[in-house]
Amino acid sequence: MIDLQKNAEAILQRALVNGGELAEIYYEERSLTSIVLEDRKVEKIVSGSEIGAGIRVLCGERTLYAHTNDVTLNGLQRAAETVAGGVSAPKSAYSFDFEPQRLGISVQQSAQSVLTPEKLDLIRAADAAARAVDSRIVQVAVHYADSVRRVVIVNSDGRYVEDSRPQTLLTVQAVGANDGIIQTGYHPVGGTLGFELFDREDPEEVGRIAARQACLMLDAEPAPAGRMPVVLSAEAGGTMIHEAVGHGLEADHIDKQMSKYCGRLHEMIAVPEVTVVDDGTVPQRRGTGCVDDEGTPTQRTVLIDHGRLVRFINDLRTARKMGHSPTGNGRRESYQHKPIPRMTNTMLLSGNADPKDILASAERGLFVRKMGGGQVNTLNGDFVFEVNEGYLIRNGKAETPVRGATLIGNGPDALMNVEAVGNDLGFGLGTCGKDGQGVPVSDAQPTIRIRELTVGGTAR
Repeated sequence: MIDLQKNAEAILQRALVNGGELAEIYYEERSLTSIVLEDRKVEKIVSGSEIGAGIRVLCGERTLYAHTNDVTLNGLQRAAETVAGGVSAPKSAYSFDFEPQRLGISVQQSAQSVLTPEKLDLIRAADAAARAVDSRIVQVAVHYADSVRRVVIVNSDGRYVEDSRPQTLLTVQAVGANDGIIQTGYHPVGGTLGFELFDREDPEEVGRIAARQACLMLDAEPAPAGRMPVVLSAEAGGTMIHEAVGHGLEADHIDKQMSKYCGRLHEMIAVPEVTVVDDGTVPQRRGTGCVDDEGTPTQRTVLIDHGRLVRFINDLRTARKMGHSPTGNGRRESYQHKPIPRMTNTMLLSGNADPKDILASAERGLFVRKMGGGQVNTLNGDFVFEVNEGYLIRNGKAETPVRGATLIGNGPDALMNVEAVGNDLGFGLGTCGKDGQGVPVSDAQPTIRIRELTVGGTAR
């Protein structure tokens, strides 16, 4: 295994032999365990480690990247030569005066120290609890995963960072069936922490929550369709903020003129009650870290300040091009991928309204307690989201569950139609996909009321 502190300068110089603005080494060791239980059977156990490195050179509009699992000096020099072969540019000023920083997130109990049988007991407990909720639960799938990524990031600006990043995750999906109707419930827990996750999250309760949601939707009425007010609960997490707002503020979309927010910096794009931040420093959240995958310290970045667009989400490349400072959002799935601007923990901040009053003041509409998946067209801001748990609002009360609802709208329009922002805040978590890469994220929002969205439904 290579001594990077000793050999980094030689590797970076080889990558820059034909010019370029920045050269970088990204070295990664990852240990992981993944267990999947379906129909009471252990379908898959994966446990092992992975090691590799990537070499990157920035040259004007171009990014040249090569990766290898040969982490000897010769292996990294060959990768550096491969990258350098695609460059022909003036040489810039470089700094190889490295002062190593050693960072990392500490855990109370390493998940890697827990034996597989104990993890299996936890998974089986979640499965059994879900099945015990109701006889209509016909299928349960439980996924457990833990990992630790140890990375070293060195570049020709003189940066040298070592970092350690733990992740632990448990998800339960329960399927209910009755009289030809099939509904699914889903609940995840996890974050940037170790096995102490289960000191605060009961695996059996995770299973019960997923099963209860599936059964609730079995008993629900078909959702109506049409334009109506929508109240999003804090329990829904920030899926809408992540998809309909956050992706459009990632600077590579701005750079490519692929966002509805292009050319709108410093403009009012939302009502004054709306402030949106991306914060990679929130303790133990799934998108949290000490530094991003370029070695830039994570930070709290205000994107929308009381309705005004004030910042984009940058990595080093887009920050240099736009003349902005990087925001600590250069992220990658692994050493096999180049970094791109990605969200970490994205939040619509709390307001002053009482969530009960927000609901009580709505005469009609849809109350969304749990959001499902969604997608957005960043070019025009249009979005479609599934509703995993929703209720019809009648005279300020949300008592009638409905199934099959979707939310259809436009991100910028929705921001300008927020009528109330609650004083609560609820988090969701997941894995965000973009450009073929998945990275861990979380999102959050308080209870909010939107004047009107299109609700897709199946009621006749």
